[in-house]
Amino acid sequence: MPFSSAFRRFVRGDIAADIVGRPKLWYSISALLVLFSIAGLLIRGLNFGVEFTGGSVFTIKAPNASIEQVRESVDGQTGSESIVQKAGDNWRVTTGELSSNEIALVEQHVSDELGIPDKEISSQQVGSTWGGDVSEKAWQALIVFMILIVIYLSVTFESRMALAAVVALVHDLIITAGIYAWSGFHVTPATLLGFLTILGYSLYDAVVVFDMIKEVTKPLNERSKITYSQAANQALSSTLVRSLNTTLVAILPVASILFIGSTLLGAGTLKDLSLALFVGMIVGTYSSICVATPMLVQLKEREPLYRTLRENIERREASAKRQKKAGAADGEADEDDGPADAQEPPEGAEPASGGTGVAVKVVQAGPRNQPKKGTRGRRRS
Repeated sequence: MPFSSAFRRFVRGDIAADIVGRPKLWYSISALLVLFSIAGLLIRGLNFGVEFTGGSVFTIKAPNASIEQVRESVDGQTGSESIVQKAGDNWRVTTGELSSNEIALVEQHVSDELGIPDKEISSQQVGSTWGGDVSEKAWQALIVFMILIVIYLSVTFESRMALAAVVALVHDLIITAGIYAWSGFHVTPATLLGFLTILGYSLYDAVVVFDMIKEVTKPLNERSKITYSQAANQALSSTLVRSLNTTLVAILPVASILFIGSTLLGAGTLKDLSLALFVGMIVGTYSSICVATPMLVQLKEREPLYRTLRENIERREASAKRQKKAGAADGEADEDDGPADAQEPPEGAEPASGGTGVAVKVVQAGPRNQPKKGTRGRRRS
């Protein structure tokens, strides 16, 4: 099948993908991603910003200066490496905690090095206590969010769907945090907002898939012709294109902020949020399709109804195979018996001599019929 034709059929939803039937493949991929993310968290760790660790933040209005000039002007006075980000025409420089005198010296040194007036430089002191409060409230929001999600899914759908959705959400958080650690981006309050946003997005995708599965599997009983796994895979295939298109449309503007806004336009303050959204949306779509749904199917297949349904279908398929095999064997036997019957001479037959073939001479058994008396005379006259 040509690639263009297959792609058009896939976009229309005419091609069904066997996703539910390959749980080991998806679980293996997820396990590798989770291990990779945990390694990043253990080896590199999260790079918390000044909002969590505390420090001094300088805002410098020097549109004509380069990032190297700004960093050297600040580091030359503090003696440590600072973090420089560009936000429009301004530079945002983050350092460790400095005293009031040290801040005044840095401002004077930057003004002399860059040739800008003092009023173009502002500073802000951030304490670590504020960052601790933000972290605590973020954890509280995450726990409350998880509890509400479990309650909502348990009431709207069932407990097994709630369990599968929560596992997918934890899966998304670990992978996103791990990639964040490997990238070295600073964790800021915008990052926490991005994490909470991707949880909602991942949950939305899972709810769409679960709702379709619930609708398709509702009529199933012990006499149905398809198993729960097959019905769930049909439901997933019908929503697959929709999920992929929704993710693609949502990722495009986020990718523009991440790659174009932060790289070309220098909007460094947006990359913290955009990276979390970009990674979380991709991983969330993958988990709702390839992690939550196969896990739900495995949990549902253990129920007595669907286990009995699978056993009944397997018995019917095995019986049909036996009948087909028996019919094929009878047909072969009939073909073998036909030539043998044709070669056997009838009862009382004698083989005739001569010729290359086998001739059969039939000998009539019993008394011959003699003509009646007087028949020959009457015929003669």
